[in-house]
Amino acid sequence: MHKKFFVEQPNLVNRKGPILLRDNAHPHVSQFTIREIHELAYETLKHPPIDYHFFKHFDNFLREKIFRDKEDTVNTFAEFIDSRTPDFYRNGIGTLAKRWKKCIESNGNYFD
Repeated sequence: MHKKFFVEQPNLVNRKGPILLRDNAHPHVSQFTIREIHELAYETLKHPPIDYHFFKHFDNFLREKIFRDKEDTVNTFAEFIDSRTPDFYRNGIGTLAKRWKKCIESNGNYFD
């Protein structure tokens, strides 16, 4: 996995190895997982930037929508995805990459 990160995601790799996104999901905070990450000497970001771009627009899209079943939910999500242009995703990813860089440079401390 480590070698594949270097090839496929060089922006996510620092001098020591990949920087892993960590949240509070049970598998991510288990003692076993924490020990393995430590043994591999992987760096983790404890306070990752959130993709405001995507979720802000998705939240607006969902306003006043009613879901009667799972199919309604899936279809509405697909409708949202299909309604966005490639530039929407390109701009969002670019903004997220800049926020990640700021987060890394600030060592996880708060920034605007």
